[in-house]
Amino acid sequence: MILVSGAAGEAGLTGTLYEPGESRPSFRGAPEEGSPYVWVCDAFYEVESGGQPQTVGDRELRVAFESPAPRGFPDQAAALRAGKEHIRTQFARLGVPKSEVDITVRRRVDA
Repeated sequence: MILVSGAAGEAGLTGTLYEPGESRPSFRGAPEEGSPYVWVCDAFYEVESGGQPQTVGDRELRVAFESPAPRGFPDQAAALRAGKEHIRTQFARLGVPKSEVDITVRRRVDA
């Protein structure tokens, strides 16, 4: 399992890349078994009321989350590219330039 995280200001978002042989999401809309790599991550957007308060740079805003949209990929490189782009796109929806999102990739190690 690989975790792809993005941060901007005090806000952060982490998605999960499931690799071949790992237990994958089984909820409605999850990719078929034929996809060796499965990416799952929330999506978010700014709202005027409700949502959760976040600080992004010097802005205070409210953020609402959408349901995760799992996607299947044939190889790890394609999945990681898509995961990084997904994270950057979520912050761009809040007005953060994609170049200002710090991305980290790490393998999850179970204790």
